[in-house]
Amino acid sequence: MVAQSGKDLLIKLDLTGNGQFETIAGLRATRITFNAEPVDVTSLESQGGWRELLAGAGVKTASISGSGIFKDEGTDERARQVFFDGEVPDFQVIIPDFGTVEGPFQISSIEYAGSHDGEATYEMSLVSAGEITFSAL
Repeated sequence: MVAQSGKDLLIKLDLTGNGQFETIAGLRATRITFNAEPVDVTSLESQGGWRELLAGAGVKTASISGSGIFKDEGTDERARQVFFDGEVPDFQVIIPDFGTVEGPFQISSIEYAGSHDGEATYEMSLVSAGEITFSAL
């Protein structure tokens, strides 16, 4: 696999609820994390005393985070609206040369910062709020 540019990992928000995804502008850094809680079924009868896990069980989660600068009034305004209204719209994460992750997410935090001699910045964190799908490229 050839190295990929980090700027090609995109977070997109469904602006209208009709599948119209638009990249959240101004992001400089993005990250997506997947987790699966294991279900431990180890007992005294476990072979050699090794831990055993129940296949296919447990809670799966995904989280997204991004940070950047304000560049686009429309996506900035929509992200704020989603947070304050407690909405769980669909988001897409485009992972270059890998695929697209899509599903409902809730914005769990938005942080704003700025210094007197620099640009205003923000950080945003999202947590999955339902089934997440993956489409390979």
